[in-house]
This record gives sequence, structure tokens and C-alpha cells, in this order.
Amino acid sequence: MGRRLEGKVAIVTGAGTGIGEAIAHKFAKEGAKVIVNGLPSDPVNEVAEAIKQYGGEAIAHTGDISEESQAQACIQTAIDTYGQLDILVNNAGVFVVTGETQDYPLEDFDYTMRMNIRSAFLMTKSALPHLRKTGGNIVSAGSEAGFNGLSENTPYGGTKGWMHSFMKGVAVEQAKYGIRANCVCPGPIDTAWTHKETGPMDAQMEEMLINATPLARRGTPEEVANVYAFIASEEASYVTGALWLVDGGITVAKGAVGSQTPESVSQEPQGELRLDHSLEGLEGKKSHAV
Repeated sequence: MGRRLEGKVAIVTGAGTGIGEAIAHKFAKEGAKVIVNGLPSDPVNEVAEAIKQYGGEAIAHTGDISEESQAQACIQTAIDTYGQLDILVNNAGVFVVTGETQDYPLEDFDYTMRMNIRSAFLMTKSALPHLRKTGGNIVSAGSEAGFNGLSENTPYGGTKGWMHSFMKGVAVEQAKYGIRANCVCPGPIDTAWTHKETGPMDAQMEEMLINATPLARRGTPEEVANVYAFIASEEASYVTGALWLVDGGITVAKGAVGSQTPESVSQEPQGELRLDHSLEGLEGKKSHAV
């Protein structure tokens, strides 16, 4: 059986660390040519080089895609380098602060809206004319927080609810052009965002996160990337307007059910992808609690 993304060209935004890094590696392993996008401070060049060292094909593109000119430049990089665009992954986003809504800094609210919503809109807007030519698809980063909201970072949950609705609307609107649009919706994943040492969560929030998950552990970036690869492939040709939960059961759980799960079940799988930046997603960014 051939690689599921053979001959495809994919842009992965926010691809320098965490889930984005894993998606870039997974897509390359499945045969895609990958544009690895991130901010200038993100290790996108290192990720692209690692993909090439492991036998894949990738090129880095740095730029703040919440700026329209930078979003257009990212799309144009794919066209100029590979001549087409088949897949857009809107993975870029931020989780920089925790605090109750009355204390939430306005500057952090504006930054979250810009990086989580504006960037996805601009990339989608710029990509659609090219995706029509290839019958391509868009896979965007939703979240379990988009279903249930998120206490102590209510704006973040709001951005993910927006992303869910945005992708559903795009799916219906663009179906007549042969374009599919879906969301992958992670729960707590083993990245910088969910560790008190590297992100804005405190020890209590971190413990509650694990205890509320029936599988009693964080997911790995690779486990999320595996779902992205399926959704982006022709194997999912009848899937559009869908919200795919990859959350260890946290969305449907009630209470601290993870405390009942034995250790033999709650161990993270080793995986196959060689990832170097899973826990670096907040380096150089001003994450904090209020």
C-alpha cells in the first residue's frame, strides 16, 4: 500500500513545535511535500532540515500569518516551490495566559484573537483559489475547549468554538468546488501548553486536566498528527464539515474518571516520529497566569 499523501503539497502553520511539528513530520512520512510555517522565533528551519534528514521533502517559511501579506507569501511559497497546493493545515495558535475572565488582560485577549482566528481566516482565504484547482482540503485545529468552553482561559475556548463553526461553514460553501474542510479537536496533549514548568497552567490545573481524562494521561503530538494525516488523505474523501475529537475521552467524561484508570493504561505510547521540539511551543512567548 502506497503512502497516503504521496504527491501532495501541504502547508502546516505553527509547525515549529508541538502538534504542528508532529503533523509536518507525519505528512512528510506519508509522502507530502511540506511547507513548514512558523514565526521567526520558531525552529521551523530545524524542523524542515530534520524532515529532509529523515528522507522527506520540506521547506521552511517564516512569517506572522496574522498579517495578510505574510499569509499570502506563505501560500505563494508553496506555489513557487512545488507548483500547487493540496492541503492547508491551520494549526497556528496560542495559549499564553490563564486567569478568570474579569482579570483577563485585554492585550492578551487581542493577541489570542489575532493568532487563533485572524491567522486561520487569512490562510484559508488565500489558499482557497489554489485548493479549487487541486480539489484539496483544509484541516484546522479545533479543540475539546471549543465544545465545552474553558474555565480560566475563556477567550481561548471561544476561538476554538469559532474555528469549529468556521470550518463547518467553509465545508458547505466550498463543497461545490471539490474542497473539503474539517477540524481535528485535541484534548490535553503533551506539549508546552499543558505543563506547569513550561506554560501558564499551575499544578492544580495540570492535575485536574489529567484526572478529567478517562485515559488518565496526555495524548502525544504524534497521536494527533495521525488523525490529521487520515483526514487530509483520500481515505477520508467523504468526510467534510466534521469535528474529530482526539481527547482521551475528556469531552464526554463526567468527573475525575481518570483516577480510576490503572497505570498500565495511562502510559503514553512511544510512537515512531522523531520529534525534537514538542515541549518548546511557548519559548520566546510571554505566557503567564493572572
